[in-house]
Amino acid sequence: MPRKAVALSLFWRTFFLLAILLLGGVFAWVQTFRALEFEPRAVQQAQQVASLVNLSRASMKYVDDINRVTLVKTMAASEAVKIVPREPNDKWEPFEGDRFSKAISDELHSRLGPDTVIAGSVNGVAGLWVGFSVEKDAYWLQADPTKVRMMAGSSWALWVTIALLATVLGSAAIARLINQPLRDLSFAASRIRDGEYESQLDENTLTSEIRQVNMGFNRMARELAKVEEDRAVMLAGISHDLRTPLARLRLEAEMSVQDEEAKKNMAMDIDQLDAIIDKFMDYARPGETKLVPVHVSSLVEREMQGFRDPSQIRISSRVAIDAKVMADEVELGRVFQNLFENARRYGRSTDTGIARVQVSYARTGPWVILSVRDHGPGVAPEKLKQLTTPFFRGDAARTAATGAGLGLAIVEKSVARMGGSFELANAMDGGLVAHVRLKKAP
Repeated sequence: MPRKAVALSLFWRTFFLLAILLLGGVFAWVQTFRALEFEPRAVQQAQQVASLVNLSRASMKYVDDINRVTLVKTMAASEAVKIVPREPNDKWEPFEGDRFSKAISDELHSRLGPDTVIAGSVNGVAGLWVGFSVEKDAYWLQADPTKVRMMAGSSWALWVTIALLATVLGSAAIARLINQPLRDLSFAASRIRDGEYESQLDENTLTSEIRQVNMGFNRMARELAKVEEDRAVMLAGISHDLRTPLARLRLEAEMSVQDEEAKKNMAMDIDQLDAIIDKFMDYARPGETKLVPVHVSSLVEREMQGFRDPSQIRISSRVAIDAKVMADEVELGRVFQNLFENARRYGRSTDTGIARVQVSYARTGPWVILSVRDHGPGVAPEKLKQLTTPFFRGDAARTAATGAGLGLAIVEKSVARMGGSFELANAMDGGLVAHVRLKKAP
């Protein structure tokens, strides 16, 4: 089976896109600032160290050996600078460990000369050590290591964390602001789907595109409300105008026709036309439903009373007394009425000519599945999905009787209005099974 795509709401989609964009911007700015800071800071710190070396060299050059020792001690006490004699057996390591230290080392060589020794540690003591000579004597100058470094990593981490938090919060606020009109539009659309046509979307919003969409949606809602009102009036008129001549025909047939057989056939034709009108009215009925807990067993028993002719249909129920579903009682009654009528017309046994119908149920998690099965000839598998199409008829074996061709279409529409699902299948040992799945009542 194909893998189901991950579904994201528009809010989260907008949020993630904005967050990625802003985080990329923050990262780019951080790298830019680091690059802009890198060279000036390296040059500045190299200049400071070079100045210390030059001052130390100049001070020591013009004093004698005795005063030179005193000067070295004085400098070490007053400044963060340490000067020690440089011995031939000193062990030192190069200072170049990364791009920043290499830039400082290159700058010191350019200012102090290529023979200057730049070390990262001397005799195991880490720091920035600069080896220089004063006449015949050689010295190490150790600069304060805290002054020769890039901005501390903790400082960068703090500012980057603040930027990231501001980015996330800003992305959430912007995504919410962008999606608010669309959420209002989605809510209004869901209300129209439920049959509420009073849309009052803001037509004075500052965003021109949203304003045009809201105006168009409100206009569409008003048109749909008018169409629904006209449809209700038209259906009521059609029902009245068709039933009036049918009533006159029935009366005239009862009074004028002498042949009892002809009178009976005419009455049957009139009843059939009247039933067809009822089917049309049921299918075109507005979709407003009120879901309440309904006792299925008592409702099935009540609908069974309308099919009392044992020569045509026999119905048995295996629904528990305590079985309850969330449904509209009138709609659910209409569902069973149409299923029983469909079985009476098309589900008769080829042997006895009687439609034997069984009603059963099953609980599956939060759902209750109500099954109505007949023992007729069944339906070709390729035509099962078409049985709920209005005016569609199956094979000849199941269409021996006449009808409007709307019964199962009405069932599917009614079940969908109650938040359930409807499915048709052939039974293993013959016959058609209708499964009605509805929410279990608490």
